[in-house]
Amino acid sequence: MATFSRQEFFQQLLQGCLLPTAQQGLDQIWLLLAICLACRLLWRLGLPSYLKHASTVAGGFFSLYHFFQLHMVWVVLLSLLCYLVLFLCRHSSHRGVFLSVTILIYLLMGEMHMVDTVTWHKMRGAQMIVAMKAVSLGFDLDRGEVGAVPSPMEFMGYLYFVGTIVFGPWISFHSYLQAVQGRPLSRRWLQKVARSLALALLCLVLSTCVGPYLFPYFIPLDGDRLLRNKKRKARGTMVRWLRAYESAVSFHFSNYFVGFLSEATATLAGAGFTEEKDHLEWDLTVSKPLNVELPRSMVEVVTSWNLPMSYWLNNYVFKNALRLGTFSAVLVTYAASALLHGFSFHLAAVLLSLAFITYVEHVLRKRLARILSACVLSKRCPPNCSHQHRLVRVQPGQPYAQYSPSKMLLWGAQLPLLVPEPSPEPHFYSLAPISFTFIKHLLYTHLAFVPHPTPREHLLSTCWHQALL
Repeated sequence: MATFSRQEFFQQLLQGCLLPTAQQGLDQIWLLLAICLACRLLWRLGLPSYLKHASTVAGGFFSLYHFFQLHMVWVVLLSLLCYLVLFLCRHSSHRGVFLSVTILIYLLMGEMHMVDTVTWHKMRGAQMIVAMKAVSLGFDLDRGEVGAVPSPMEFMGYLYFVGTIVFGPWISFHSYLQAVQGRPLSRRWLQKVARSLALALLCLVLSTCVGPYLFPYFIPLDGDRLLRNKKRKARGTMVRWLRAYESAVSFHFSNYFVGFLSEATATLAGAGFTEEKDHLEWDLTVSKPLNVELPRSMVEVVTSWNLPMSYWLNNYVFKNALRLGTFSAVLVTYAASALLHGFSFHLAAVLLSLAFITYVEHVLRKRLARILSACVLSKRCPPNCSHQHRLVRVQPGQPYAQYSPSKMLLWGAQLPLLVPEPSPEPHFYSLAPISFTFIKHLLYTHLAFVPHPTPREHLLSTCWHQALL
């Protein structure tokens, strides 16, 4: 096998992966970007509201057909079914519940092979957006946040909003109405679109080229000599984690690509801003890669993975299920997420594990924060919190207080390890050892930062460390 010098390697990488990947990505999305921009300019012309809604429906239909061809009929069927239920229940105070049940039945019928599996999976993203918008609108009507049932054109315009129908993200009905008002074009708007699009292409290139090419180049993992050498068990374990993280890199950055691309399309179409005193702040954020790669807690990983969906799950699923109890509400929330993403055994097992882990983490951190009077909650404390130990001081030489790149590897590689290899017959028990290892490392890394301890706190932390090894 021929060997390349460093210069030749990077030249081949640039010509064989980086440039073709970026070019193919632009070839796939340029038409959607053009439609979003055309709708944005059209809404600036002061057209009647029904024409604005009709234009976004037309743009959404064309975008769906461009990406999915005639398979888009299943998304159209779902949207028509949702409006039919909303119209029949227009005088009810439980419209959100009726829409949720209708969508649940529809998605379950699709998952149970009512439709060809390949076709159904192609439409999953668009169906997810339509379902989330319909459910949120139903609950907003029940809560009085939306005054009246929208007209058919308003409803379809919201569901088929051209900036979100293909790649997302979820936006509220109020945000959609603000978008079609046709706010003025500005430099901040253009900068936000350009930044999100550039980051999307960067993440696409990293997802395609870094994992398969650059990662093995800088950290060679070929050969299993280290894994077979029992005397080097620790190093062999590190190699396993490195390999897991290598496979996770592409998975992570493909999600960031979709997140930044959805930011670009939604912002280009005029959505995703907040009104300041003298200007509009285009601040739509879909994902926070740094919070995922260098997280404070597993809760932060889950929420930062997709911020609009996390908000939707919290506001329209978790809060409505709280009457069942906190832990039951957590399970219902993750079950809803599993159904929206495609209900399968492996995915359900992963999300069930995440539900248990995040709940245990939240309770554990809450108790530790009370015992140690320290800012170790799952979420960052406000500046005026009442904890005694606000600033964290890392003490070198103490195992529980060290923060090293190995812990960053654990964070990056843990979630993909929960997903087992495909097998003809799913076995839940095959996930047990993986989940136990995940929980050990989860708790260990969560206890990596603690304030300078008293002797009693030092004893408590040492006991935790020994129990988790």
